[in-house]
Amino acid sequence: MSIKIFNTLTREKEDFIPNVEGKVNMYTCGPTVYHFAHIGNLRSYIMEDVLEKILRYAGYDVKRVMNITDVGHLSSDADTGEDKMLKGAKREHKTVMEIAKFYTDAFFADCAKLNIKTPDVVEPATNCIDEFIEMIKVLLKKGYAYQAGENIYFDTSKLQNYYVFGNQNEEELMVGVREDVTEDENKKNKNDFVLWFTKSKFEDQALKWDSPWGVGYPGWHIECSCISMKHLGEYMDIHCGGIDNMFPHHTNEIAQSESYLGHKWCNYWFHVHHLNDQSGKMSKSKGEFLTVSLLEQKGYDPVAYRFFCLQSHYRKPLVFSYEALEQATGTYKKLKKRIADLDANGVVDNSAVEEYKAKFVEAVGNDVNTSMGITLLYDVLKTELNDATKRAIIDSFDYVLSLDLLKLKEEAKEESGVDAELEAFVLAKIEERKAAKKEKNFARADEIRAELLEKGIEIKDTREGVVWSRV
Repeated sequence: MSIKIFNTLTREKEDFIPNVEGKVNMYTCGPTVYHFAHIGNLRSYIMEDVLEKILRYAGYDVKRVMNITDVGHLSSDADTGEDKMLKGAKREHKTVMEIAKFYTDAFFADCAKLNIKTPDVVEPATNCIDEFIEMIKVLLKKGYAYQAGENIYFDTSKLQNYYVFGNQNEEELMVGVREDVTEDENKKNKNDFVLWFTKSKFEDQALKWDSPWGVGYPGWHIECSCISMKHLGEYMDIHCGGIDNMFPHHTNEIAQSESYLGHKWCNYWFHVHHLNDQSGKMSKSKGEFLTVSLLEQKGYDPVAYRFFCLQSHYRKPLVFSYEALEQATGTYKKLKKRIADLDANGVVDNSAVEEYKAKFVEAVGNDVNTSMGITLLYDVLKTELNDATKRAIIDSFDYVLSLDLLKLKEEAKEESGVDAELEAFVLAKIEERKAAKKEKNFARADEIRAELLEKGIEIKDTREGVVWSRV
């Protein structure tokens, strides 16, 4: 069963051929855990999840690694501005590691709600300081890095072709900039990037380590190179990320990795395009942003959002609106109802199951074409096959689609029964408290918080509104 992938590096759709037959080394750029992930971020993880699962479905043995950025990512991708982790810690009056733990847990809770499989290896950047230092030492020794202003920089002038993804220009150098930026006068070349910051530049940095160049911390770009090599070795098959990671982050990863190794590092690059709202690309810097929790508060099933994403191709920008999500939710519910009405009794035609499994790999395996996979699902429902065989085929497809297609509404109700009543009670109390605060009756607002706490419910005021959880 062949898989085709659009390789951003060559800008062509190619037959996927791994370095080692039958095995796939796959790396995913993980979250910077300074805030909740918004649904635009999560679109990338949904599509990368489908890629991993279609590879497994086609018979490959996949090892997937993901980093957690808990240090080093600045508020501009151009190595300027404030560390995002420190920014989050200041915002919430917590330590950096408290922020990292809370938002890492929140990220994987969101992934679970979206049926995104946890990668085989998840490695925080703060676990790998020794690896970062070792790579920097080698790059300095080979002449690919230099020290200036007590920081260590990668020297892009040493490369024959720095812009490996092509089509970049001077303006695109600032693609990642989201906040105030000051020019770094230490750089020899505009494109050079930081491998190691010292305390001389960031005196208020919360996390610092000893290094041969002074007490400091790593730049963002080096972590993915080192974490991938630590767990996948010198050769990688597929590297995934959002399209905004392509430059400068992935460009810099390739520059430092191949300079360090002395050979090609990764064969296939998989980039997921933006989720846009009516005003453009979603961003955490805009203030309020859309999260899985917010969708749930508005009554939407997170898996319906996954279905919304799978209806579109990952290489096309997708525009989000509540109207579009409402339409996708309606379609998803009707699909589940049709499947729920299938009779589970009967003899499964295994030859038909295998035939459709091959068709599914051909459809979805053609550059992760999830919309064609969903079309094939509807085709199965229209066939003359008996219901038991249809259910077996759909169950097989759902390993990749992960849409809970055979989970009945009745089962969901049984699982949530008491919780639904509790949720209604809590939401009513939250509204009552909101009204009390509006009337400046803060004593009553505090009473309501205490009442909920007695019932084992903790509420928190966030920028997105009030959120609640069991304690």
